[in-house]
Amino acid sequence: MKHSLNTDSLTIANQLKWPIVNEMRARIAEALDGDGGSDLRSIANEFRRQLRRAESDREVDAIDAGVAVTIDAVLGKPVGVDVDPITGEEEPLFQPSKVRQAQQFAKMVAGKATPLDEFHGQYMAQLNVKPRTKGDDERAIKLLKRWCDENNVEPFLQSFPVKKAAIRFVDDLQALEPRLSPVTLNKYINRLSRFWQWLEKREEVPVDVWRGLALAPPPVAHDEKERPFTDEEMVRLLKGDATQAMHDLMRIAALTGCRLDPIVCLRVKDCRDDGVFVFKPQKKEKTERLCPIHSDLTEIVERRTKDRNPDDPFFPEWPGPQKAETKRERSFKTSNQFTAYARSIGVREELDGRRRSLINFHSFRRWFITKAERAGQLESIIAAVVGHKRQGMTLGVYSAGPAIEQARECVEAVKLPSEPPAA
Repeated sequence: MKHSLNTDSLTIANQLKWPIVNEMRARIAEALDGDGGSDLRSIANEFRRQLRRAESDREVDAIDAGVAVTIDAVLGKPVGVDVDPITGEEEPLFQPSKVRQAQQFAKMVAGKATPLDEFHGQYMAQLNVKPRTKGDDERAIKLLKRWCDENNVEPFLQSFPVKKAAIRFVDDLQALEPRLSPVTLNKYINRLSRFWQWLEKREEVPVDVWRGLALAPPPVAHDEKERPFTDEEMVRLLKGDATQAMHDLMRIAALTGCRLDPIVCLRVKDCRDDGVFVFKPQKKEKTERLCPIHSDLTEIVERRTKDRNPDDPFFPEWPGPQKAETKRERSFKTSNQFTAYARSIGVREELDGRRRSLINFHSFRRWFITKAERAGQLESIIAAVVGHKRQGMTLGVYSAGPAIEQARECVEAVKLPSEPPAA
């Protein structure tokens, strides 16, 4: 903010400046109403830019005066007086939160304090991960800032110079978010570690202080682990009162072992004429994955691709979120509809304290793998079909994968149960 006093006289300028300074203070205080963190940061960054561009002592003095005015505005009105017991001099007292804010502002101007999220937007723009993972990144940095606020830790990168500071955060994490499981909280720690690694490469931090830190997951009893569907549960699902789209979806999941989202995201052209599905990459897959189309799925594929364009969705019933900024996957509503359907026919296994049923849509994938193994298929072939990383140097690094006919034999070895098993 600038205001000309229209005088060359320093004496007159000193007489005229105070009403203007007070007006500037009021404007700054108004801008900082509420949290004011982002406004204060932008003001500090502007002062730093001005100081870097300053070419004379007079310019530096003018900028320093602006910094002082801003600090006065941040401090606001005194809330009391402190008397020095030795000299008897009186000093104004300000709200501790305002004093802390003013100190942080002065550090930012001096370049000694970098806000935790100063580079986070730039980091996020370079990430090539799922929207849901980006959501974890954003939640992780918000959680760290919240912890800083609640523990009187300055929300700057410089507050985490060594691992000890990060350990304090990890130790408090479960109490900070008691409703979240250690598995979820560990995802946030991992995302902070990835961000710090990026900062370390840019020499913004000395080291990734989050490396190796994690909460110990609670032990899970054998009967509390997520599992495949039983054949009886499969029959109830495949014969239940569901929509045609849901029946088609379940059968494709059961006879490919594919995850939900790649199935929902199929396009007509992803069902190739040579009898192969082309599924988009998932997890750590680097390329699209080919999976033979089971002979029991031929009717579904023909019906859903007939008279349609190559880029048309295979499942138009689930078009996905409409908002471009959403972090939800296209299959979000599909998952909710399957859960409602499974619950309506009693195909659920829910335990107190667990958010998810022990049997869920992913149980189709577990069922396929189980049936393929019991049909005598090689573990390495099953892994290639479902997109798991193959073990060992030979298969995991040097092999280009099984031939499509080997994969087809594996897929065809799995058969849908048609009737409940005999008692």
